[in-house]
Amino acid sequence: MRSILITGAASGIGAGIAHALAAAGHHVIVSDLALDGAEAVAAGIRGSGGSAEAVALDVTSDDSVAAALAAVSRPVDVLVNNAGLQHVSPLEEFPLAKWDFLVQVMLVGVARLTRAVLPGMRERGFGRIVNIGSIHALVASPYKSAYVAAKHGLVGFSKVIALETADTDITINTICPSYVKTPLVDRQIADQARTRGISEADVVSQVMLKPMPKGVFIEMDELAGTTAFLISAAARNMTGQTLVLDGGWTVQ
Repeated sequence: MRSILITGAASGIGAGIAHALAAAGHHVIVSDLALDGAEAVAAGIRGSGGSAEAVALDVTSDDSVAAALAAVSRPVDVLVNNAGLQHVSPLEEFPLAKWDFLVQVMLVGVARLTRAVLPGMRERGFGRIVNIGSIHALVASPYKSAYVAAKHGLVGFSKVIALETADTDITINTICPSYVKTPLVDRQIADQARTRGISEADVVSQVMLKPMPKGVFIEMDELAGTTAFLISAAARNMTGQTLVLDGGWTVQ
């Protein structure tokens, strides 16, 4: 059983991965800026017979990261960097404070938390870091400059840390899914409909799913299964890699 800290786990992808990994027998630390939501997910896991605790965590704050790691009941074996947000706007209308905040959460925050857990992983001789990237770590879409920049940066960051941790049993990899049906994506559908001046149905069919030859949303079990593989012994020599779950988007 591993102790797994998941950021942004009060909803969406983070919550889905938390439930799946707890069902596989791991201890899950559900972390989120919204502590109430994290506690609800952890309670649901415990109610299903799993092992979980919740902790408040702001990945943009050194103090919050230190406090969260001091509060957890056991050392972190696996870190899943999942916290994220989106803002859809042309660059000329994109508030720079918002632009910076997206990068702080999805790139600098990943570095901050990874930096904080690495010494313990080194001391124990084991660690797995799984970054939840995006298809937008590899390709671009208009009106998402901050998100695309942060996710592209995540791939480069992962490659560097893979080299820095190659002397021990620590790996870091990035999972890059195309669209997963989550509350974040539901909000994007509305935002893109407004920005592009088209219907929400057309956003789904013509913007989100059209680039994917398979033409379907990525499901939560695919993300959870890929994460489970990356933390398994079978993946101990996979590091610095980008695993793409995109329905064929990037092979065209």
